[in-house]
Amino acid sequence: MWLVIFAVTILGALGALIFLFTRFQKFFIVRKIAGDRRVVRWLLALIPILLIIVFCFIDTINTIIVVLNLMLVWILADFLVWIVRKIERIGKGGDAGKIGNVGNVEKNIKEESAEIIESGIDGEGKKTEKNDKNDKGDTGIYYTGIAVIVFNVIYLLVGAFLAYHVVRTSYDLKTEKKLSKDNLKLVLIADSHIGTTFDGEGFAKHMKTIQDENPDAVLIAGDFVDDDTNKEDMIRSCQALGELETTCGIYYVCGNHDKGYSNYRGFSYENLTAELRKNGVVVLEDEAVLVMDSFYIIGRKDKGDGKRKSPVELLEGLDKSKYMIMLDHQPSDYRLESASEVDLVLSGHTHGGQMIPITKVGEWIGANDGTYGYERINNTDFIITSGISDWAIKFKTGTKSEYVVLNILSQ
Repeated sequence: MWLVIFAVTILGALGALIFLFTRFQKFFIVRKIAGDRRVVRWLLALIPILLIIVFCFIDTINTIIVVLNLMLVWILADFLVWIVRKIERIGKGGDAGKIGNVGNVEKNIKEESAEIIESGIDGEGKKTEKNDKNDKGDTGIYYTGIAVIVFNVIYLLVGAFLAYHVVRTSYDLKTEKKLSKDNLKLVLIADSHIGTTFDGEGFAKHMKTIQDENPDAVLIAGDFVDDDTNKEDMIRSCQALGELETTCGIYYVCGNHDKGYSNYRGFSYENLTAELRKNGVVVLEDEAVLVMDSFYIIGRKDKGDGKRKSPVELLEGLDKSKYMIMLDHQPSDYRLESASEVDLVLSGHTHGGQMIPITKVGEWIGANDGTYGYERINNTDFIITSGISDWAIKFKTGTKSEYVVLNILSQ
């Protein structure tokens, strides 16, 4: 499925370049310099396309995101302009008397032809005086193109800010089960993908913010590192976890990127877990630990591990009168987890849906049971965090980077 999505994305990016090439030809500066020289117009429109290709070699993923987003917004803008013109013509009676009136028919054909030229698909590649004025007024300015570019710059700047700026999100949960204290305070982080929006020192600064919360425990729901994380940043981040002071400890489960999809980052998953344990972090791989004789923290292996245990198997032999928290990186097993009678399931992986309009794609294709936030099924609470950082895509829209504070109140 993901290979299909990857292939569609690449084809979409190629189509976007062709589409943008037709649109760049319509800007005033291009038409002013080229005049009636079609080849010159093409060459000028090719310059930003070549720049995009250069950026592709520097940062492939984010360049593709920018190009696809630009194309989608431009198509929407073109459609809206077409609708507005259609409404204006109807309001002026331009469509009246079409039937039986050859003159009006010819007039409308000409108008439709002008719109086709305006859309950049003129079969002969020629510009007409009327086309130069459509959507540009008498000045020849391509207002739609300018508006699209300005909108995308603002949209992506906001997306970058939401990805790099980490906020605090809190949830208050209640349980009838007895805890060692009336208010158990936990901090959840996931998807730090060290090296994407911050390095090891940047992660250490975020841990100081989390220390200010004075949590009883810190829970890490996978994707602590990424495929591109360097060894020095991994080690520094583990040390930052070791510098945290908690009453109940720090707990980690593996995410799909922690084991890596390649062998060029300079350390293995075994090196990572050894460094975590060295700094006092409890690594849970299909294991449960009873904390302060009060509550369980249960850590599942990642969904990609075909040998991982089911939720029911993980709860075998546990005292179900005690509060049970399950860490599962990917939110994809809600039915079995809710049936197991676990009290709380914490996940990451989805990045809160990443960007509009692909927010719910994981749910649409059946890869995830949820995308972001809180949900209750039967007697189980589910929470998905959007993550403290990001994967290769350095934009978040419709979501944000966060750490999560959980206040579990014993009634």
